[in-house]
Amino acid sequence: MFTKSPADTAASGPAAPPAVAPASVPGGTPIPHSVGVSDDEFRAALSRLAAGVVLITAHDPEDGPRGEDVGMTATAFLSVSLDPPLVMVSVRNDSRMDDLLELQPLWAVSVLSGHQRQIAGRFAMKGRISDRLLFEDIPCVRGEVSGAPLIGGALATLECRTEQRVVAGDHTLVIARVLATSAPAEEDGPLTYFRGKYRQLD
Repeated sequence: MFTKSPADTAASGPAAPPAVAPASVPGGTPIPHSVGVSDDEFRAALSRLAAGVVLITAHDPEDGPRGEDVGMTATAFLSVSLDPPLVMVSVRNDSRMDDLLELQPLWAVSVLSGHQRQIAGRFAMKGRISDRLLFEDIPCVRGEVSGAPLIGGALATLECRTEQRVVAGDHTLVIARVLATSAPAEEDGPLTYFRGKYRQLD
């Protein structure tokens, strides 16, 4: 895998301030952070916001003799600008994908369809097996621009190049220019995430 240099670390921006652990009172009632709502209140409110589901992929050419593909399910993905064409994804700090995207500027997005719930769940598992095994039985092609896997049957795919990284709390916002897209004539609806569950639009 890529090795970080001091210059790379400095370029990623200042470190996020340490998180404040939520306190509680007898009976389990959460106490809000010093400024803002508690973790539970935040999650409960945001769970009411339906989101599309995508698979973020990138290729790590330095992991093994042939490199390794890495994937991450994401719901915090959105378009940012039309001119230039920019998108953004939020990745958890110090995750495998965050470490890779800090040094690998090229990555891809597959917009998952309603019938690809298993793919979303597979790449969202905690303590999961290696990414190489996760990709093993999933139909995909390698993006010509990004070199990252593009999932077969996805509603759309985008190949991107990172232009900016912004540390925001315990996540990093990765803003990228879209270099290539594909929108196959799929008749399936999108996969969404609402109230803690994957859902398929009727």
